Amino acid sequence: MDHKPCHRFAGLIISAAVLLSPLMTSSAQADAAFQRWIGDFRRTAVANGVKASIYDNAFAGITAPDPEVLQKARFQPEFQDEAWQYIDGRVHERSVATGREMGRKYKRLLDAIERKTGVDRNIILAIWSMESDYGEFLKREDRLHYVPQALATLAYADRKRAKYARGQLIAALKILQRGDVSRNGLVGSWAGAMGHTQFIPTSYLAFAVDGDGDGRRDIWNSVPDALWTAANLLKRNGWQAGETWGYEVTLPPGRKFPGGSMSLAKWQGIGVTRANGKPFPRPGQSAVLKVLQGRDGPAFLMVKNFFVIKRYNNADKYALAVGLLADQIAGFPPPQKDWTRPFTKLNISESEELQQRLKRAGFYDGEVDGKIGPASRTAILSFQARYGLQQDGYASMELLKVLRRN
Repeated sequence: MDHKPCHRFAGLIISAAVLLSPLMTSSAQADAAFQRWIGDFRRTAVANGVKASIYDNAFAGITAPDPEVLQKARFQPEFQDEAWQYIDGRVHERSVATGREMGRKYKRLLDAIERKTGVDRNIILAIWSMESDYGEFLKREDRLHYVPQALATLAYADRKRAKYARGQLIAALKILQRGDVSRNGLVGSWAGAMGHTQFIPTSYLAFAVDGDGDGRRDIWNSVPDALWTAANLLKRNGWQAGETWGYEVTLPPGRKFPGGSMSLAKWQGIGVTRANGKPFPRPGQSAVLKVLQGRDGPAFLMVKNFFVIKRYNNADKYALAVGLLADQIAGFPPPQKDWTRPFTKLNISESEELQQRLKRAGFYDGEVDGKIGPASRTAILSFQARYGLQQDGYASMELLKVLRRN
């Protein structure tokens, strides 16, 4: 990564053929090979500024890879979900209501962040929602991974992510060395993303802020530290204060559109207009057309701040979800043109009911939270197969009605 790293490890897509050859032997052999890897990497870490005592303490008692890391590495929703699936799971009535509640609770903090960095408070709240469900993810110990073990697992067993993982592991050990977090507190996602705002270790070292003034940059336990850190990343990557991230637009029928960037005035000149009928406030501003579902879904002209959000996670779906959620937290309506779905959409309460009914029927053993992820879709497919239904895996009103009858 360069001096302006993409914050989230979203740029690499793992295929089903993850190369796990070191793990294909017996468990005892795999453990021994992993321990040899840890011993060998010690020299690399020390050569890169990590104290030997820090390294030894970090890996004390770690004798095997984390098997869940390799399972989770195979699925990245930014690249596998349809646009409407991704947006529906993250921009909904509950995430909007909680964002507004957190906006009221942390008003003074967000006032200060906005004043100092120029970053829109609602963008920060949306990122907090996307990354950890406003901190709820951190309460689920069963979903958290010890970061040095998770990164060592990727470096040891996942050839496509090995280079990334080695660099992140050294950065994670330097965080321990700084004393910002204890060994037991150094937890995160399968890919090493940490805290309320899910920073990978190198981005933490580059952008972390002591927002509450206690002398530590604790994005795991301090909301001020986490939100200041997120805003700092956006500011230093070129956030334009007072500007939007993009505009929903209407496309004229019967023509193709150029790729790349043009001024909003030029886009308007070829028939691309704002969906709400208003003029573009700064027609000289450069913009790129994004249609994540082609003409079947909403279309947007994206300006500079959209691409700054992508420095947090380099995926169009992610940046669009952040922008849409931020707008709705701020009180703006959703896009005028909805996504085209092959079923009738459920709200969060209905999604929870669907999960509960699948659980009662013995198909689902996950959390009833209204979030339709891989476990929910697997349960839906099993139910559909059992009852001779079309196996599409969709959490739909049509399926819920079948479950209600059953």
